[in-house]
Amino acid sequence: MNQTKKGTILTLVAGFSWGISGISGQYLMANGVHVNLLTSLRLLIAGLFLTVLAYFQDKKTLKILLTSKKNLLGIVFFALFGLVLNQYAYLSAIHHTNAGTATVLQYATPVLVLLYTCLRERIWPSLSEVVAIVLAIGGVYVMATHGNPSELAITPTGLFWGILSAFTYAAYLLLPAQLIRTYGSLHVISLSMLLGGFLFPLFSQAWNYSFDMTGSNLLALFGIVGIGTIFAYTVFLHGVSIIGPVKGSLLASVEPVASVLLTVLVMGTQFYLTDFIGMILIIAAVLLISLRDLLASQKAHLGEK
Repeated sequence: MNQTKKGTILTLVAGFSWGISGISGQYLMANGVHVNLLTSLRLLIAGLFLTVLAYFQDKKTLKILLTSKKNLLGIVFFALFGLVLNQYAYLSAIHHTNAGTATVLQYATPVLVLLYTCLRERIWPSLSEVVAIVLAIGGVYVMATHGNPSELAITPTGLFWGILSAFTYAAYLLLPAQLIRTYGSLHVISLSMLLGGFLFPLFSQAWNYSFDMTGSNLLALFGIVGIGTIFAYTVFLHGVSIIGPVKGSLLASVEPVASVLLTVLVMGTQFYLTDFIGMILIIAAVLLISLRDLLASQKAHLGEK
């Protein structure tokens, strides 16, 4: 197997694993696990494992992050207002809608990042970017109303958390950008996840909620933490190191497709034609932005040659 094919397969596997994470979370919350406890468990367990991995990979970088006041403040800020808030908003969106709908709504994030970039740089979006923005807004509208603006097709609470998860995911991508460029994503994400895993339970008093230790619940917990967080993240990093971040983000768009498919197969959730139309519009917007970035990177690479 050549390296490009290997990187492609690893990235696709990571995207599908993230889909498993969403449906596992939906199953647990449908069986009485509170979102505060689930968020805490996911952050703490995955944070511990990934931090240990980061330590054995490069403990010097980990020490630099922990002993620098400026870096540590950046980690704390990202942990609370990027990572923790996004995890909580996403799981809350799943709780009030379903894994497929919540994942697709969150995938409007690249459009939000695009809008932020245009405002920050004070530039107008290109034609393809305008089309992507219109597709994303149209997709959210169709999913939320089924074409009837007089009433919502999903609960207002579910729509709120779904849109908030997209905004917080944008913060998740933007806030640690400088730290990740300097110290690498594994060290920054693992420390932030571990810190969030300690701090969020204090705010939410997660210990007040129970977890029924049945075989199916433990399997679902392994699905959201083991497969959907630890495995997916490490495999995605390895895949992206081979094929590059632009192509990696494009291939990772398999996540919402996997999430919708698993929501139907595992939970028996019913989607309507209008739901699929809205999902297709949002995914098309993301693919359009990703393809634009892929073409731009290829042109830059050719220019360097």
